[in-house]
Amino acid sequence: MLSRQLLRLSANASKARCARPMAIPRLARPSGTQLVGRFYSTFNPKDQPRVRIGSTAPNFTVDTTEGEIDFHKYIGDQWVVLFSHPADFTPVCTTELGAFARLKPEFDQRNVKLIGLSTEGVESHKAWIKDMEDVTTGGAKFSYPIIADSDKKVAFLYDMLSEEDFNKIGGGMVPTVRSVFVIDPSKKVRLIMTYPASTGRNSAEVLRVVDALQLADSKGIATPIDWSSGEDVIIPPSISDDAAKAKFGEFKTLKSYLRTTKSPIE
Repeated sequence: MLSRQLLRLSANASKARCARPMAIPRLARPSGTQLVGRFYSTFNPKDQPRVRIGSTAPNFTVDTTEGEIDFHKYIGDQWVVLFSHPADFTPVCTTELGAFARLKPEFDQRNVKLIGLSTEGVESHKAWIKDMEDVTTGGAKFSYPIIADSDKKVAFLYDMLSEEDFNKIGGGMVPTVRSVFVIDPSKKVRLIMTYPASTGRNSAEVLRVVDALQLADSKGIATPIDWSSGEDVIIPPSISDDAAKAKFGEFKTLKSYLRTTKSPIE
């Protein structure tokens, strides 16, 4: 009796094995890689671009909450502020993206586009935007795109990860740090700021540095510590006194290398 039961169990087990699809062996994944669709995407530190002030902003094509974009085409002939946030549905990030949304009219006046990023998907971003419209935009429509960098391609290109999370980039979701890149119409990186995840940024500071950069480009001046729009500016030492007087009119000489003048009118 026992023998017949064992035979039936063995037969049933054989049928079950035949009914199941054959298991596909799991391929060994090289260190520092992740599976994207059916292909491996390799994150080799040696391949990471050196993004510095003055370098060309790396281009990429990516999905956003407003559709697919080619980043250089998105920049067009405008300035861009590209900034990353650690994760959707997090408190500090909600206040930050909402603050940038409220300031968007100010950025628009300066010919500046905004674009955010995290390593989560479009649907997550879209659901989160509703929270920001409820809490931080005063009910106004959220009106700039957020990049869905779930494959971490942009985070890698722009080095938006902490040391710890960079070492885990080949795994699951990793949070980006709070990176800020100001990029000009020629696609050159003009300013880089990086904050830890625990520290919210100052959106007014981003607006201030845009003013400083644009004024420096158009009028050939420099801006001192804590400068705000309309305050006195610095005449570069490369400009002689005679040339400075011809260009700016009256100026103050504090030291031979430190001269200030009224802020030029745009």
